[in-house]
Amino acid sequence: MFSLTVRRHFMIAHSLPREAFGPAQGLHGATFVAEVAFRRRALNENAIVLDIGAAGTVIEEVLDGLNYKNLDEHPDFEGKLSTTEALAQYIAQAVAAKISNDDDGRHLDGIDVTLRENPDAWATFSLDLCA
Repeated sequence: MFSLTVRRHFMIAHSLPREAFGPAQGLHGATFVAEVAFRRRALNENAIVLDIGAAGTVIEEVLDGLNYKNLDEHPDFEGKLSTTEALAQYIAQAVAAKISNDDDGRHLDGIDVTLRENPDAWATFSLDLCA
């Protein structure tokens, strides 16, 4: 399996209004580094997984919808918790939806999104695209 990973960062505000989240129950900000890995079993005819520039553009388009936003007010998170894990899933699904029409995107086997909150804590969601 081959993979190509592209990183970008984004900033959000949100609250996690449940006792389990302690001080994070209140409104607070977070800066995430998003690492999006695209997976393929075989390289394409150009011997790549995906064009790095195209991958970066898709990621930026998805993150633009989150960057500097209060996720408590974001329509896609209405009635949902915007945990790091939930954000990783959201980003993976949004990237997959945008890239699925691209010729190389149709041949991907999966997308993994890792969100790093700091150097010592991160969460990953793996989306398998071939069933």
